[in-house]
Amino acid sequence: MSHAIASFAGGCFWCIESVFNRLRGVSSAVSGYMGGHTANPTYEDICNGDTGHAEVVRVNFDPDVISFRELLDVFFTLHDPNQLNRQGNDVGTQYRSAIFWHTLEQKAEAEAVIAELAAAGQFGAPIVTELSEATTFYPAEGYHQGYFEQNPNQPYCQFVVAPKVAKARAKYAARLKD
Repeated sequence: MSHAIASFAGGCFWCIESVFNRLRGVSSAVSGYMGGHTANPTYEDICNGDTGHAEVVRVNFDPDVISFRELLDVFFTLHDPNQLNRQGNDVGTQYRSAIFWHTLEQKAEAEAVIAELAAAGQFGAPIVTELSEATTFYPAEGYHQGYFEQNPNQPYCQFVVAPKVAKARAKYAARLKD
């Protein structure tokens, strides 16, 4: 079994983590923080917006089962890459769209996918997804891990997370774990 890591930021990490954890070939998707200048940030630090970190999901995956390209396809389905430093009502640099690449191959693949999506006019506006080299990953507090599964009736989960999870389930049904 091969092992690789990918890191994505696309707004609230609850949405992205929940979907990636459902994909065959993904051994874990962990919510956390990356891309800033503050060591060991807390959720409260992140919410203040001055740490430079984004809410990210670190995906551990088997590239023999699911490719980085397939993960990118899912990522671009889960959020709006046209919104600078926000996703819907979640506003701030911590909610930016970003791909934190771990290898030069990931960087090249992400650049190619973004160029293809832009050329196709896929989103109708410029893609503002940031491409940055992965830095230190700080796992989010325990209560953020598996948040949607533990809190499906929480209003944010019902109105924001659940529709994204349902969309991904429908689009990627063949890639989901049994």
